[in-house]
Parts: sequence; C-alpha cells; structure tokens
Amino acid sequence: MSTELRDFLALSYGELEDLNLNAKEQRLSRVPADQIQEERLKYLTDEKRIKAITLMFSDLEGRLHMLDYDKKFLLKSWDNLTFDGSSIRGFTAQRESDLRLGIDWASMVWGPADVFGPGKVMVFGEVIDKDGSPYAADIRGVLKQFANNQYDKSGFTLNAANEIEGFLFAGVDAERHYHETGKFEYVNKGGYYHSLPGDPLRQFIDTTAEVQRAMGFKNEKDHPEVAPSQFEINYSYGEVVAAADQIQLYKLICRQVAHKLGCTASFLPKPVVGVNGSGMHTNVSVMKNGKNMMWDPKGEEKLSKFGWQFIDRILTHGNDICILLNPSVNAYRRLDPHFEAPNQIKASPVDRGSMIRVPIGNERSSRVEVRSVAPDANPYMVMYSVFRTGIEGDTAKIKNLRQAERYLPDNIYDALANFRNAPWTTTLFGEDVKGRYSELKQASADRCARLLGSIVKAPEVQFHHEVYNQYLWNQF
Repeated sequence: MSTELRDFLALSYGELEDLNLNAKEQRLSRVPADQIQEERLKYLTDEKRIKAITLMFSDLEGRLHMLDYDKKFLLKSWDNLTFDGSSIRGFTAQRESDLRLGIDWASMVWGPADVFGPGKVMVFGEVIDKDGSPYAADIRGVLKQFANNQYDKSGFTLNAANEIEGFLFAGVDAERHYHETGKFEYVNKGGYYHSLPGDPLRQFIDTTAEVQRAMGFKNEKDHPEVAPSQFEINYSYGEVVAAADQIQLYKLICRQVAHKLGCTASFLPKPVVGVNGSGMHTNVSVMKNGKNMMWDPKGEEKLSKFGWQFIDRILTHGNDICILLNPSVNAYRRLDPHFEAPNQIKASPVDRGSMIRVPIGNERSSRVEVRSVAPDANPYMVMYSVFRTGIEGDTAKIKNLRQAERYLPDNIYDALANFRNAPWTTTLFGEDVKGRYSELKQASADRCARLLGSIVKAPEVQFHHEVYNQYLWNQF
C-alpha cells in the first residue's frame, strides 16, 4: 500500500535523542507534574503529524501491555481511559473488571519510526482502581509512591542501573516453538567480546544500541557476552522508576529489532544448559542533597555504614524475596554455582558467586550490586523489593551475616514457600497482592517438572510468563 500521501511523524535519530534527553532531564529534575502535563498536551495538539499515542503498563509478573489511542480521542478523554482488568493476568476478577489508566506524562518517549512505526509517541500509564486510588497490583505505581515518599520524608533519590543479558536465537518466535523443536539455534558461536562486524549478533547489537541511543538511554558499552549468541548492552543509571521503565523499553527494543532480523531476543534466564545463563545485575545507590549515601572513603571497601546496613537487610531477607528476583521455573537453572551464578547469600567485593557484590567505586559511582536477579523479573518488583528491603527491612542476628554459609533456593517450589511464609513479603505487598502473585507462580511451577534435571523442559519455555501466546496461557 502506498504511503506517499501520508504525513506522519518520522524524526531523525539525532532529533529523537534531543527530545528524549530533554524529557529525561525534566523527569530527573522533578519538574512539577502539572507543568509537564500542560507541555505534553500542547505538544500533542500542535504536532499534527502524530496519529496515535501508545500507552504502556505492566501486569503483576512484569509482562508489558500496550494500547494505541487515537490522538484526537486521547486529547478529549485522557482523564477517563478505561480498560478490562479481568483480561490481565494477576489483575481484577471478572465481576469487578473496570479499571482506569492514568498517564504519567513525564515518561513520554519518542521512538524511531523505522522500528515502532511513524506517527506515534509512547508513554507509561498508571493503573487506577474504581475508587480513584492507585491499583494495588500495579507495582509500577507502588514503586513510584514509595520513591516519592522516600524523597518527601528523607530527601532520598533512589537510583538504579541494570546490566541486562539476553540471547539472540535464529528464527522468529523461537520460544513459542520450543515445544516443537526442543532446541534453540545460535546465530553466533563466538564468546566474550567476540563477534565479526558482519555477523547477525553484531548487527543486532549495533542496531539495538542505535535505537537505545535515540531513545535517550545514554549508552555506555555493548558487547557479546560469554555464551554463544549472548549479548549485553549497557546504559547509564536513572532515578528508580525511570530505570525500571528503561528495562521494559530495553526488552521491547531488543525483541522488535530481533524480529526485523528474523530472530528472537530471549530473556529466559537459562535457555541452554551447559553455557552461562543470563542475569540482570541491579546496581543501586541512594542520593541525598547531592551526596551519594553509599560512599565513605574511610569505610570498609569504601562503602558507608548506610551502604553496609542496606546490604545486611537484603541478605537477611534474601530467601524471602528470591522469587521476586527469580520469578520463573527456568530461573533456578541459572542459580548453578558451576557458571558464576550468584546463589550464595553473602556479600563480597570479588566473589561473583555472592548474591551481593561491592564494586570498586568513587564518590560518584559507589553502589551496591544485587547479582541474583533474572532478566525475566518484573523490573518494578525488583526495584521496589530491593530498595524497600535495603532501607526498611530487618537485620538478622546471624553470626558473620555477610559471609555465612547460606544459599538461595535451587527450585521455584522452595522459593515460593519462603515467599509465602515470610512476614516481610506481606509488609511489602499486603495479603491480597501477595496471594495473587503466589497463585501465578504456583500455576507456572505446576506446569513443569518438579526436578529440573539436566535439560530444559518444553513447559519451562512454553508456559514461561514472557511467552506471548493466548492459546498456551489459556491452558492454565
């Protein structure tokens, strides 16, 4: 179909980067929400080449959902956008299905037309209950409220940066067809930092990095990871809600670019036995009045007392929150000590088998790295559980807590039992949301063999929460 008569917005990558960096700076500077709302509504009204706004939100497991609203409709109805919550796993029951979507105007993102289509902008939504209050199962909203409360109460700005690994496999929908093929096909058999300029993995990494740069990610470095066909594309830290949004965008970009190349970007934690799995190392810090609260040049490993207390609380609750950081059956294949897996509930500056690492840092970069996070975890749940636990959690009276011989669960059933039995997780989410999440994880676990064994079973992939296949999920 000819497109020569259409005049939809399609900006250069340089123009996109300027727009996105400006929006990111407004967010970081905490420009008042009503001012940003006014600016964005005026922009949408004046920019005639925009046809639709893609509104994004995440369900309880972190699956990203998107609705396209016609621009003219949205400009008239932006304060009354309803949707059927009963169709979203982990949201409302059918008898109470009506929910609303608010718009977080500060999160607006401009995407490249050659990747996401011309004439669109993207923005994250906030799920609102029938009574007008934030919806308890919208963990993005829970995280945002917690972060705002920390800033108002203590002057804390919560920052995070994530190192998200994934695999690039040959063929479109490789995960969906795994139950038919029983294997994934590498596109590259190199290793750490090794790829040739023309091979599919390098083409994928280069293209994805270009898209990220245009969308204001502030890239740092990218490279093939240690396993064949594995990648990591790093970008700079951000305020905690923006950082979690970027994880969702990162995975969306990777999947979109891979699809255009006839491949699949997979964020299964351990899609192939015998090689390293994929992680999402989560680097966190807390700022107050421009000062990094993690830094102390005289502290142990140059980490402050605040930083070590933050670590001790996470170590105390490591088993309680494990299933929030490692939410799938497949994730427990990754927690294998033979592949540098961080399954030991301890902290170390050098031991990569530790749940928490204390990286070399300075006044600006000092941070805590939580390593036992899977790339398929709900990013909002990861950020919320890590920061709230680190700031408000308990500290166990365990001798030599930071180096004690304690280990994370090696299967989802034990992780689920720990989560259910922990009073702390009730404090985090309340009984209702905790129960809903438990039921979803139980359903996933019951679909798969209890003992993982030495091969990746088809149901681990077939019923994985990131496989978008309505038919398969209706089998529950």
